[in-house]
Amino acid sequence: MSKPRIINAVLLAYVLSAACSVAYGQATTGSGQSYPVKPIRVVTAGIGGGNDVSARLMAQGLTAAFGQQSIVDNRASGIITAEAVAKAAPDGYTVLVYGSTIWITPLLQTTPYDPVADFAAITMVASSPHVIVVHPSLPVNSVRELIALAKARPGQLNDASLGTGTSTHLGAELFKSMAGVKIVRVPYKSPATQLTDLIGGQVQLTFSTSGAAMPHVKTGRLKALAVTSAKPSALVPGLPTVAATGLPGFESGAIYVSFAPARTPAPIITRLNQEMVRYLGHAEVKEKFFNAALEVVGSTPEELTAKMKSEMARLGKVIKDVGIRVE
Repeated sequence: MSKPRIINAVLLAYVLSAACSVAYGQATTGSGQSYPVKPIRVVTAGIGGGNDVSARLMAQGLTAAFGQQSIVDNRASGIITAEAVAKAAPDGYTVLVYGSTIWITPLLQTTPYDPVADFAAITMVASSPHVIVVHPSLPVNSVRELIALAKARPGQLNDASLGTGTSTHLGAELFKSMAGVKIVRVPYKSPATQLTDLIGGQVQLTFSTSGAAMPHVKTGRLKALAVTSAKPSALVPGLPTVAATGLPGFESGAIYVSFAPARTPAPIITRLNQEMVRYLGHAEVKEKFFNAALEVVGSTPEELTAKMKSEMARLGKVIKDVGIRVE
């Protein structure tokens, strides 16, 4: 066989080998090694809460899928968490599982990472809608009535609000902006104090996670008006949406997502996405998320990127209009 034919045969064999790898769900690193060949580090924020729960469940899924140990790496703060992944080697062995604050924080303060340029989207993992709850003495039973009361009493209603820039805070600000009402924000540092003061009548309403608020709703100490998701949520059965009961188009809540460092090879992103979405589709996995007051999502990388950009535009306008900053 002539030398050109030998070269052509080798190239053809390489192409066929690569095609077979894709067909059988394999991925390779930039060096041509099969992926993964060592443990995967799943980076997230502090222990406890939706970030930690999502990361630990996804780490279990990756371990089962790849036969390689996935290790959860909890970091002290959100900025440190995101920066650690942004600066990691783009080899598929470091992934981020974190809330939507990854793209909200840069709208509030200077960060050492760019949420669009420094990450490669993998999938939306889970979501957690909020509920609007009020003190039982407030004479409203729907979002429409709450808006009417707030317009009749501008600046007289108080919203018990957690940390600046959190999803509940921004959800409340988006609500006020879309409804055209003036409700005074009263900041709180802890959910316990926030709900205690609401139950005691010191404040009139709040945007809260369903897990924190609904036990008090069931005992009658608080009154739930609506859920903030676009569609009714199984986490709060029977509760209507804000959009359907007074504020069309409204949607807010916490979203938990997964990213890899930018420039991670596309075949690796595809493999991570396939395995994560497959894992999220299992009934027992959905139940584990549900028990943590989270609803499984699962998406393509393109859908996650589109969601991030639309949320940055939508909430960025509210942040700018209200003048919200974190120093």
